[in-house]
Amino acid sequence: MKHAIHYTIIAKDLAAHLFAVSVVVDKPDPDGQIFRLPAWTPGSYMMREFAKNIVQATASCNGKKVKLIKLDKHSWRAAKCDGPLSVQYDVYAWDLSVRAAHLDQTHGFFNGSSVFLSVNGREDSVHLVDIQKPLDEGCQAWRVATAMRQLKAKRYGFGTYIASNYDELIDHPVEMGTFTLATFKAHGVPHDIVFTGRVPNLDLPRITADLKKICETEIAFFEPKSKQAPMDRYVFMTMVVSNDYGGLEHRASTSLICARADLPVKGKAEISDGYRTFLGLCSHEYFHTWNVKRIKPAAFVPYDLTTEAYTPLLWLFEGFTSYYDDLMLLRSGVISAASYLSLVAKANNNVLRGGGRHKQSVAESSFDAWIKYYRQDENSANAVVSYYTKGSLVALALDLTIRAETKGKKSLDDVMRALWRKYGRDFYQDGKAGIGVTDADVDALFDEVTGLKLKRLLDTWARGTTELPLSTLLPTFGIRYNDQRAATRPVLGIRTVREGLDCRVSSVYEKSAAHKAGIAAGDVLVAIDGVRVSVTMDNLFGRYCVGDTIEIHAFRRDELRVFKAKLVADDTPMVILTTEEKPSIAARQLRKGWLGNI
Repeated sequence: MKHAIHYTIIAKDLAAHLFAVSVVVDKPDPDGQIFRLPAWTPGSYMMREFAKNIVQATASCNGKKVKLIKLDKHSWRAAKCDGPLSVQYDVYAWDLSVRAAHLDQTHGFFNGSSVFLSVNGREDSVHLVDIQKPLDEGCQAWRVATAMRQLKAKRYGFGTYIASNYDELIDHPVEMGTFTLATFKAHGVPHDIVFTGRVPNLDLPRITADLKKICETEIAFFEPKSKQAPMDRYVFMTMVVSNDYGGLEHRASTSLICARADLPVKGKAEISDGYRTFLGLCSHEYFHTWNVKRIKPAAFVPYDLTTEAYTPLLWLFEGFTSYYDDLMLLRSGVISAASYLSLVAKANNNVLRGGGRHKQSVAESSFDAWIKYYRQDENSANAVVSYYTKGSLVALALDLTIRAETKGKKSLDDVMRALWRKYGRDFYQDGKAGIGVTDADVDALFDEVTGLKLKRLLDTWARGTTELPLSTLLPTFGIRYNDQRAATRPVLGIRTVREGLDCRVSSVYEKSAAHKAGIAAGDVLVAIDGVRVSVTMDNLFGRYCVGDTIEIHAFRRDELRVFKAKLVADDTPMVILTTEEKPSIAARQLRKGWLGNI
């Protein structure tokens, strides 16, 4: 294809975890072509410095070696040449996550931003990728899973794939190996489910049926009339491990990682907490197909992957998605109303337990994601609030308020659909990016859609640190809000982790008994009142009462310290949400519009 950028990638050395990559430019910049590797990947707001994994790089022009000079941590310039110019490099792939690349004898995975150099000035050219089958004998049965369009490749086969531009190229991760595969159609659109890793007795038909319900519910949510999905094909690709959790959204796929125990087992009909969590993750990443992949904050249009892109709106893009991910499980019929309310209560309790909510708004948390949320330390519980979790509660409070104030005529659903129509539906029209959303756009759209004046609430709840009034909003919908905290249980006010046989303090809550006693994160607890501390703190204070003073021996580094702590009452919120059996007619109508006929 004339003037296209051509890439080749092959699993070069499985044992050394190396991908060999090359990029060919037919007409390089006459002043010397510059190449760059992204420093971060969309959806994960931390500088990853992917260039650190490039082991070596060389360049050649018309078969002759030319100089390739490193300009900075992720940029290179090739010497002047007429072309075609080729750059070859090896990428070390040993990051078992959804963000970068991983390769061994069992599979290969790569997120495009971690392996494909961009060609400066040619980002809008057509990009071709030849994904080659590894030469190792043990890889002959390997297949390819990706949502990237095929050019000279069969479905699930090695060969040439095509992207309209660099942004599209790196928005289609690739999984290769002997994965487990299932397919279904959601409102006519093919969806693949891919599992890499050993999962005995995996109930694949159940996952397929559940994901079909969820996907069709979300498609119909944004397009209730046409039920038209924004993609021609979608791929869920999941790496199954012993114990991990995470996901990264893309425009027509998602890369996931989950614990083996979270997946359903043949013959067991109950929905475990782990499986419910996995479905919630799938729902979350799928909802991003609309909210953040097409409805985008202005700071992401276009992405500049060489430096941080600051936005105060992650509470809307991640928080609102976190609100709808579990709500879609309920609306699709995958979980019950009681199960859904327990998830809302859990999110509420998690926010109320952290002191960070008093110091940081979710808008500030969004802006500081690069230095705080994605780089948490021992004091984060006291200083940081999650724009995911509290953002979901902001969405809930806004949804309930809009429904109550308009007597059920409007809701947050209407706001999301309006965002979709105005900013998302035509975002990739003709391969070109649309416009992004600003703070002012959000304020104006809320008022326009609902007919209410909501800026004050947005300022208070999203841009301020005021507590959300869920305890007064939920009863209007026939939902009981009961705080059952154990005020008589004595606590020290710390988090601990196991390190071998040691019990190490990982966090100390502000104004807690431990804080007042002088205990710090990193201290290794040895004994309490002369009795050895085991590897956990379970049942440790069963023989004490609130107000008792205890003596604690602990090592700080290699020095033994003694602390006196006066135990305080456990003030940990324990909110339980339940439905009223006989709500008022008005409450029943509002609840039906929100949660359905329960």
